[in-house]
This record gives sequence, structure tokens and C-alpha cells, in this order.
Amino acid sequence: MPESFTLRSISRPAIPAALKKAEHYRLLNDAEQAESICLDILAVDPDNQQALVVLILAMTDQFGRSGGPSVQVALEYLKRLDDGYRRHYYEGLIWERDARSTLDRPMGSTFAYDIFRSAMSCYEQASAMSPADDDEAVLRWNACVRTIERAHLSPRPAEVEQPLE
Repeated sequence: MPESFTLRSISRPAIPAALKKAEHYRLLNDAEQAESICLDILAVDPDNQQALVVLILAMTDQFGRSGGPSVQVALEYLKRLDDGYRRHYYEGLIWERDARSTLDRPMGSTFAYDIFRSAMSCYEQASAMSPADDDEAVLRWNACVRTIERAHLSPRPAEVEQPLE
């Protein structure tokens, strides 16, 4: 029988340094380590907004990897963000990154268009709520449009019901 381990808690005063480490690991393309650090922070401070954002980003960095976190798990953490603009923006980012990872799969382009459109809908909502000096949602919307055009994506054809004989 495998040995059982207990996770250890970090201290509250260590949270700022841990957040810096999580962001650093994301920059080093070690999203799994960044995710782990954020989970440690959230175990001590469940409403830490910065840790939630870095966690969501680290999860989306892993989309498409075998054994990586799912869109559903990322969406669960998204619900804990306390700002409507950020919830819409990061939901868009979750869908956009899922769409991009879908493009790399066999038959992925069949589904990627619809997922990009979900992202764009979230970006539209975020854009309507954004501060005047924040056009991040517009930039992400434009990136989705360019990918759809570059990859020649289109909506899936409507399924035609076959009459029963």
C-alpha cells in the first residue's frame, strides 16, 4: 500500500513571496508548479484574488496536456473572483485557451469555432464593463477573430434530422 502524505500549510506572512514565486514559475513555463503554489495560498487565504487569477492562468497554460486541469475545474475557481469584469474577462480567457488547445487535436477545428465564439461573448461582456483605460478584452476579441480567419474556422453545420420510416 502506498505511503500517505499530509500537505503542509504556508504561513500568511509568506503569501506575498509565494505569489511572486507562482508568477515566476508561470514565466518559466512551469504551470504545474505555479498551480501548486496557488493552491497552497488559497488553502490559507481562500479569497485571495491574485492567487485565484494566477491559478486560473496556470490551469489554462496546461490545457491540452495529458492529465492537465479541465475547463470545468478552471471555471469553478473563476466563480470565486469578486469582480464582474474580471470574471467575464478570465472566463473568456479560459474558453479562448481551450479553443487554442482544441485546434491542436484531430478534428479540433470542427469544435474550435464554437469555443472561440464563447470566448468572444465573454470578452464582449467584459469590454462593456471595463475601465476606460483597459482594452484587454478588445485585444483578446481581436486575437480570436484573427485566429478564426487564419485557421479558416466556421460554425459546424446544423444537423439535419432524418425522418423515421
